[in-house]
Amino acid sequence: MNKYLELFRLQNGAIGVIGILASSFIAAGRDVTDHWLNIVVAIAIIIIFMGGGNALNDYIDRDIDKMSHPDRPVPSGRMKAEHALYAGCMMLFVSVLMSIVFRDLVSIFIVIIACVLMFAYELALKQRGLAGNVTIAVQTGMIFLLGGAIVDNISGVYVLAGMATLVNIGREITKDIEDMEGDVGRSTLPMRIGKRNAGIVAAIFFIAGPILSVWPIIDGMFSSLYLTVIIPDAMFIYASYILFDDPHKAQKIAKFAMLVALGAFILGVI
Repeated sequence: MNKYLELFRLQNGAIGVIGILASSFIAAGRDVTDHWLNIVVAIAIIIIFMGGGNALNDYIDRDIDKMSHPDRPVPSGRMKAEHALYAGCMMLFVSVLMSIVFRDLVSIFIVIIACVLMFAYELALKQRGLAGNVTIAVQTGMIFLLGGAIVDNISGVYVLAGMATLVNIGREITKDIEDMEGDVGRSTLPMRIGKRNAGIVAAIFFIAGPILSVWPIIDGMFSSLYLTVIIPDAMFIYASYILFDDPHKAQKIAKFAMLVALGAFILGVI
C-alpha cells in the first residue's frame, strides 16, 4: 500500500483542494455551504485526478526516473510499470465517474476535458515545449472553473481562471528556462528560441495576468477589498523582471503570488 501512496503523491493535491475551496467561496459567497456535497465530491475528484496523473507520469517517465527519481516505486523496481499505468488510468476514469454526482453537464464536461488533457500531455505534449506548458496551465485554470461550476456560478470565476492560466504559462516557461540543461529529449521553448527570447515570452504572460485582474475593478464585481490584488500583481511584475537573471526565484515568487491573488479575490467577496 505504501508504494501506491508514493506513486500517487496525494499531498500534491493540496493546492488543488485550496483552489476548489477558494473558487467555490468566490463564486457563491456566504451561500457556499448550500453546496457542501458538491464541494466534498470536487475535492475528492481533484485528489484522485492528481494521483492518477502522477501514476501515469511515472509510467511514461519510467526510464528517465532511473536517473532523476530512482527511489520512486517504478524505477526502484518495487512496482511493475504496467501496474502504475493501470492505476493511473483507473483513477482518472474514477474521477470522471464521480463527477456524475454533480448532475451538471458543465461540471462533468470540465472533469472529462481535464482527463483528456492529462492523457494528451503525458503521451504527446509534454515533449513539445510550449504546447505542454499551455496544457498544464489550462488544467490549473480549470480547477477554478470547476469550483465555480459546482456552485452554479461559473461566470464568477472566469477572471480568476484566466489569470491563473496566463501566469502559469509564464511559470511553466520559466521552469523550462531553469531546467534547460537537464531537459533531454524535449523540445522546450528555451531550446527553440533561446533563453532570453523565452524569458520575454514568459514575462509577457506574467504581466498579462495582472492586466486581466483589473477587469473586476472596472466591472465592479467585488468589494473595495479586492484592491489588495495590486500586491500579487506587483509580485508577478517583479517575477517578470528577475526571471532573466534568476528563473528559479522568479517561478517561486509567481507560485506564491497566485496564492496571494486568491486571497485578494476572497477578500473581494467578503
